[in-house]
Amino acid sequence: MASITTADFKNGMGLKINGKYYTIVEFQHVKPGKGGAFVRYKTRDLKTGRVVEQTCNAGTKFESANLTTREMQYLYNDGSTFFFMDNETYEQIEVPSDMIGENAKWFKENDTCLLRYADTDLIGVEPPMFIEVEITETDPGFKGDTVQGGTKPATIETGATVQVPMYLNVGERVKIDTRDGKFVQRV
Repeated sequence: MASITTADFKNGMGLKINGKYYTIVEFQHVKPGKGGAFVRYKTRDLKTGRVVEQTCNAGTKFESANLTTREMQYLYNDGSTFFFMDNETYEQIEVPSDMIGENAKWFKENDTCLLRYADTDLIGVEPPMFIEVEITETDPGFKGDTVQGGTKPATIETGATVQVPMYLNVGERVKIDTRDGKFVQRV
């Protein structure tokens, strides 16, 4: 592991502190009138997403972490494990479903997903930013329901429930933003 000091800090840089991986959100070198210089910095825990503000003396050493992202194809899941394939090496990777959590509702077979690594440890799996899916269940739409911009719940092929415009029906394909679960457009 490479060792770095506070002089090497950059926003987005990966750190390993007490066996946990963090990324630097922001930092500031402070030189008070009296006493030694120190660094005030915010880090985001890459597993939990929690942001913590801390301070340390200028020149403190840290262990750096190599943060990488790999694109992989989502193959399927068997309820407890999600299976992904590296598009270049065709190597298959198994990811426990508890690591995927809430994002599980956005995975569609054969979609390209992002697997995030800190050094060699898998720290997260992200679905594509937008998915195109078929509506599998919703109340029937009516002509003329397009004016007010009203919405209704619809179940999509991944099993997630999203709000869609009133005029959409079962069998139609829609584009969904997986960051907030909102309808983008009909496709």
